[in-house]
Amino acid sequence: MPHTDPSPHHPASPTTPSATPPSTDAVLTAPGAPFAVVTAGDGRPVYAAGPRTLREFAEVTWAFGEQPFLVAEDRTYTYGEFFAAACVLARRFTDVYGLRPGDRAVVAMRNHPEWQVAFWAAQLAGLVAVPLNAWWTGDEFTYALDDCRPRVLLVDGERVERVRAWAARERVAVLTFHGDAGQGFERYEDLPAPDPALGPPDVEVRPEDDATIIYTSGTTGRPKGAVATHLAQAGAAMNPRFHAAVAALERGEVPGTGPAPVSLTTFPFFHVAAFTSFYSVMAAGGTLVLMRKWDAAKALELIHRHGVTHYAGVPTTALQLLDAAGDGGLGPLTHLNTGGAAAPPGLVARCPRGVEPRNGYGLTETSGGVLAHFGASYRRFPGSVGRPTPVTEVRIAAPDGRALPDGEVGELWLRGQSLVRGYWGDPEATAAAFTPDGWFRTGDLATVREGRVSVVDRLKDMVIRGGENVYCVEVEAVLYDHPDVTDAAVLGVPHPELGEEVAAVVRLRRGATADAEDLRAHVARSLAAFKVPAHVLVQDAPLPRNATGKVLKRDLRQDVAARVRARG
Repeated sequence: MPHTDPSPHHPASPTTPSATPPSTDAVLTAPGAPFAVVTAGDGRPVYAAGPRTLREFAEVTWAFGEQPFLVAEDRTYTYGEFFAAACVLARRFTDVYGLRPGDRAVVAMRNHPEWQVAFWAAQLAGLVAVPLNAWWTGDEFTYALDDCRPRVLLVDGERVERVRAWAARERVAVLTFHGDAGQGFERYEDLPAPDPALGPPDVEVRPEDDATIIYTSGTTGRPKGAVATHLAQAGAAMNPRFHAAVAALERGEVPGTGPAPVSLTTFPFFHVAAFTSFYSVMAAGGTLVLMRKWDAAKALELIHRHGVTHYAGVPTTALQLLDAAGDGGLGPLTHLNTGGAAAPPGLVARCPRGVEPRNGYGLTETSGGVLAHFGASYRRFPGSVGRPTPVTEVRIAAPDGRALPDGEVGELWLRGQSLVRGYWGDPEATAAAFTPDGWFRTGDLATVREGRVSVVDRLKDMVIRGGENVYCVEVEAVLYDHPDVTDAAVLGVPHPELGEEVAAVVRLRRGATADAEDLRAHVARSLAAFKVPAHVLVQDAPLPRNATGKVLKRDLRQDVAARVRARG
């Protein structure tokens, strides 16, 4: 998609006056309100106020001074220390490495505090930050590096060997964190101590400039580099603040009051779900508590030790946390936020009284969460992913692109401020994903009722059994309701007459006694016969998932089809 003028030029259409009290959204988005919306030159809704670049967003955090920002096992960074470190590193990029705005800077490390220093240093220097999946192999790294052609690599010691050959071949600077540098590489720990009096380098960063390239998860093929401008990421930084304000008003509180959040953020930083989390924490001067490796018992201990108020993670880890807490409760925790993968509807029912559950919807292409559901509304409608932010437009589209009415299933299309401008160096993929007027085809099937969006399946995952549509998410939700089921995935397998039939892969809790026929009978009590899995495969091993908890169904399909054939 081409660059467009991001500057707002006239207000969005005002709400028609009425005698009824304004809605929560209207209070927050009216002209002059904190989340007022205007229309950009390309027709997209954008926030009227707030930052226009990530550099602006980062500079504001300097005011939080001695408040703790990053708490890790080996050290804590205050906001002042973080900002000083990011400024010094940004100056090294420009003054020593000779980097210029628009150059790419790869960040590849686990959730160290220095990940944040490296990422924000790139933004302060006007570079395009490219967070890479820390779980990738050397070959996967090489693919992305060849694709985005960075000028500097910022990697931790665990990933040095995966990039060494590429960096040597391309003669690219490498700065390592938490590990030996090796020949020709610099160690971050050997750099001079940050001078808190120095600010960021004197470079111009414009709203229309590229800010990030974030690679898609690659669940359906090779990862693609989704390119977000500064204006898009600035919108992404405002979105969680808007949803937090709505949640506060619905609780009867004044938005922005009360203590700053202390968040145990377990998403890997390279994933957009983490961006939604750390943007919201930074905007409020809150604290991010980090974990080196997920462990439910350790997470519970950190919650109590650090007074954690907000938990953010994939549904799988949230369920494990609830299991670990048991009758002992979650201590100071007041918010349980999940994302990155579909949350089973039963998760919200397990959330203790006094803890506000939240879930939502976002993609790499939306720069993070753009729909959210929380509190009492989430408890009433646990199958929904919530309502959009005021700068996100929603369409449920028929195959020909026309908008479908409420209640009908169609493809979810999105348009708005935080959407990426396209895929790096791939105009064909961009044209396939985006309409000429800027709508992004998500590939998810969804419905809208009273403004609430419910995702029913991936377009490519839907099973068509004898002409009847079976939405896998619906069947999975019923399986999760069985007390013996701890994990489940539903998919289609070939059938000579029906075309496809429904199969389920299920993992049971330790000590469970249910068998395949018990699970089929459980589904049959809730759903039509054609939706009941013809094959239920019970296994002890975990289901294959990517870094953010999404089941890799393409990895399951071949194995499931083979197991079904073997059973005759």
